[in-house]
Amino acid sequence: MDKKIGFIGCGNMGKAILGGLIASGQVLPGNIWVYTPSPDKVDALREQYGINAAQSAQEVAQIADIVFGAVKPNVMLKVLGEVNSSLNKDTVVISIAAGITLDSLAKALGHDRKIIRAMPNTPALVNAGMTSITPNALVTSEDIADAVNIFRSFGLAEVVSETMIHPVVGVSGSAPAYVFMFIEAMADAAVLGGMPRKQAYQFAAQAVMGSAKMVLETGQHPGELKDMVCSPGGTTIEAVKVLEEKGFRAAVMEAVVKCMAKSEHLGKS
Repeated sequence: MDKKIGFIGCGNMGKAILGGLIASGQVLPGNIWVYTPSPDKVDALREQYGINAAQSAQEVAQIADIVFGAVKPNVMLKVLGEVNSSLNKDTVVISIAAGITLDSLAKALGHDRKIIRAMPNTPALVNAGMTSITPNALVTSEDIADAVNIFRSFGLAEVVSETMIHPVVGVSGSAPAYVFMFIEAMADAAVLGGMPRKQAYQFAAQAVMGSAKMVLETGQHPGELKDMVCSPGGTTIEAVKVLEEKGFRAAVMEAVVKCMAKSEHLGKS
């Protein structure tokens, strides 16, 4: 990609994007500028990745073709408002701040700006992220392709409309927490059965990762894959029966629905 990339802020998620970009070879370190209020942090990133250390957010805005707003949500609009006049006409601004709408971003940047609202999840930190990409009407198909390629450098990415943001939060943004609880519960049961704790986490986590990979790579329905494991009168169908009796699916569905509702409420406040 022959574009100059800028980061205003570079916390855990920003660093995941930065690292994924460089590891994929899409962008050379010399074409990346980073600014954070902490000079020591920028220097550390320069030492680790070979990127350019910017002296200010305005410098990043002036240089970059694609600018990532990677600061905390509570300061995102203020920071973008401060760099607005430094941006070039065709610069694409990508916000990764949860809960900030395209309309709010446009109010800070101006309604003539190319803006993308992106929502990566925490597995991005281990190159297994899932990111939603929501562009405004001014973003071109080429700009969207660039954004998709960037986020696919550390996982999967899909373009979604802003009306789908709340389902994205429920099934992706917040979902790692549910999965961690599931892994922990399975490991607790294994420990109860006598397995050492560290080994129990390894078996449980690998089972979840491998199962997810089967869904993504085989294209088969999850129910069909479940049936493949359930032998007649066997151990797995016994466990499945208990999960059904305890309302496992209904509990997960209700949790995700509540998560979506909370996301929608926070988006309006």
